[in-house]
Amino acid sequence: MPTRRTYDHRIRAAIIASGEPNLFPTLAIPRSTASAWIRRGARDIVGVDDDCIALLIRVQRLERQIQILVQVVRLLLALRRASSHQLDLTRLPDGNEKHRLLRAIDRARAHLPLRHSLHLLGLTPARYHAWVKRQTVCSLDDLPSCPRTRPGRLSFEEVRKMGDMVQALDYRHMSIRALALHAQRVGRVFVHPVTWGRLIRERGWRRSRVRVYPAKPKVGIRAERANEYWHVDASIIRLVDGTRVYLHAVIDNFSRRILAWRVEERLHPLTTFGVLSDAASELGDATPADVLMDAGSENVNGTVDEIFGSGRLRRILAQVDVTFSNSLIEAWW
Repeated sequence: MPTRRTYDHRIRAAIIASGEPNLFPTLAIPRSTASAWIRRGARDIVGVDDDCIALLIRVQRLERQIQILVQVVRLLLALRRASSHQLDLTRLPDGNEKHRLLRAIDRARAHLPLRHSLHLLGLTPARYHAWVKRQTVCSLDDLPSCPRTRPGRLSFEEVRKMGDMVQALDYRHMSIRALALHAQRVGRVFVHPVTWGRLIRERGWRRSRVRVYPAKPKVGIRAERANEYWHVDASIIRLVDGTRVYLHAVIDNFSRRILAWRVEERLHPLTTFGVLSDAASELGDATPADVLMDAGSENVNGTVDEIFGSGRLRRILAQVDVTFSNSLIEAWW
């Protein structure tokens, strides 16, 4: 048969006094036994009081209070994180609230480091020290009790002058930096160019974009007689069956007449050579024509160079020898 376990009377008295069945977890006392002790109450024991029992009871009560306080602190921290009211993002204009907060921080510094207290409140050290300094010099309310706390702040009149200069037509040719330096030079506004740019963006000031010197229209190459300028180029034509052919042609700048053309199945240097030869055969002893062409592989090669080496034609590369493009023949395509 199993033996019956016995316990010291001091253990029973401690459990009854604390009301905690699991006061001695290392002894593995059944919970039903400890609950029965608590329910029946203490017995009359003849003996001497032990200070250790009283100390253990006090420790148990303090631990229970600590657990309650820890849970309260966790709930407050969760509430602060979930709420939109945070000191690092919200102003605190009332001076009395600031004084109350500073007094609470001073009381907490006796048991908690300052940086921990500020972290729990969401208050930056710079803001805390600014409040401490202001409460000894002037009021903590967000009112102009301290004169000229921001001496570099722009006045309404200065902002108005800046807006007039930005939107004025007389200064449309100046950059923002040049406009800021000019305003300082004439003594109107002394503001950094970065501040000018920030105010222009924030207030939506629109600067005038009128061109001082409008662009001149380009006319291009214009011939005064026939066979003075020729234009040669090739175009790709896609047929119904999906195949492609290449159309080469030469056009006269003066008469807008196609002088020669050929259709080939592929892009070949001999095609450009043949088209130019057919057109040059009609020149006779006339003055050599200037041929304007692009720098494609079908135009710049040894085969095509032979016809220009004979002296009957002179080659001009578009966008290389002249600033104009070969747009006349391209527009004809």
